[in-house]
Amino acid sequence: MNVAIYARVSTIGKGQDPEVQLHELREYCVRRGWTVAGEYVDAGVSGTKDSRPELDRMMADAHRRRFDAVVVWKFDRFARSVSHLLRALDTFRVLGIEFISFSEPFDTSTPVGKMVFTVIGAIGELECSFTSEHIKSGLRNARSKGKRLGRPSLEVDVVKVKNLRSAGYSWRAISREVKVSVRALP
Repeated sequence: MNVAIYARVSTIGKGQDPEVQLHELREYCVRRGWTVAGEYVDAGVSGTKDSRPELDRMMADAHRRRFDAVVVWKFDRFARSVSHLLRALDTFRVLGIEFISFSEPFDTSTPVGKMVFTVIGAIGELECSFTSEHIKSGLRNARSKGKRLGRPSLEVDVVKVKNLRSAGYSWRAISREVKVSVRALP
C-alpha cells in the first residue's frame, strides 16, 4: 500500500521538531510493509488554519490518487476542529483513501475504525446543530432587546462627494477622501 505521511508542528524550535513525528511514522510504515509515497510537513504552521501549504499539496495529491492512505501522528496534528477533520475524512472516503492515526486507535481501513468515524461524524453534526442553535438564540435575544444587528450605517457627506466629483475627482479619489469604499458612495 502506498501511503502519505503528514506531520505538523506549530512553532519551529522551542522543542518542537517534525522529525520526531516523521521518524516514528516512517518506522510504523516499514513495520506494516507500506511504501511511503510522499511526506508532507507543515513546520511553524498553526493547526487552526484549514489551509496549510503542505496539507493543501497533500489534498491535491489525494485527488490525483498518488496514495492509498494517509498516516498522521495524532488527530490534532492534522485537524484542530471536528468539522475540518470530518470534511477531510469524507473527501478521503470518496477517493477511497484510508486515514490512520499512529497514536490513537483510529484506522478507517478496519471495521472498528469505520464505526469510530461514523460516531465522530454524528458528534460533529450534533456540534454544528448546537452551535447553530446558540447563534440563532443569541440573535433573537439581541433583537428582543432592541439591538440593531449588522454593520453600522455609514454617514457620507453627500454635498462633499458632489463637490469633489464636480471638481474632477475620480470615484476612487473621492472614496479615499471621504474614507468609504467606492461602492458606498452615493
